[in-house]
Amino acid sequence: LNIPSIVVTLGTLTIYRGATFVISGGAWVNADQMSPDFINFQRAAFLGLPVLSWIALLVIALFFLVMTRTQIGRSIHAIGVNPTASVYAGIDVGRTKFIVFCISGMIGGLAGYLWISRYVIASVEVANGYELNIIAACVIGGISIAGGIGSVGGAVLGALFLGIISNALPVINISPFWQMAISGSAIILAVVLNARGERRQGRIILRKAEAA
Repeated sequence: LNIPSIVVTLGTLTIYRGATFVISGGAWVNADQMSPDFINFQRAAFLGLPVLSWIALLVIALFFLVMTRTQIGRSIHAIGVNPTASVYAGIDVGRTKFIVFCISGMIGGLAGYLWISRYVIASVEVANGYELNIIAACVIGGISIAGGIGSVGGAVLGALFLGIISNALPVINISPFWQMAISGSAIILAVVLNARGERRQGRIILRKAEAA
């Protein structure tokens, strides 16, 4: 159907969230309904670092290698830049997108599991709205919503930047309104800078083509 991936993602998110609410009846799962092993999992540590930190580092390293050292990673970048050209290059665009969606779903499930283990509560409303924070972190990290531009490292830096803002501003008694305003301004600035960078890169490519 050639629908933008981000539109499909947000649309299906709403559908699944609504279906989950209907199936569960909006019920909450509290700590007394969870096993002790599940609750204590996130408290474990290895070499001085929490298990959650090791899992995050492992996921980052794994996807860095996938995106920079494998054929599927190069195919993902190519499809993001130009899906039509990718077809002519022999890349199975549909299959690659399907794999990406499956991997995204798996990582989302892992994140949900770790979130519930950390905060010991589960409901349909948990982490509601965090999808926008994730998009913001990616944009701040230099990832283009249109695709084809960005890196795993950029996404990590964007997430760290938003995390620093969300944790530092309350410490200096900044009101919630101004916290959202500052975060929103940072996102808008990142989008503008990304757009200018893409236009500049396009002009450079055009000049090289004309010179050739």
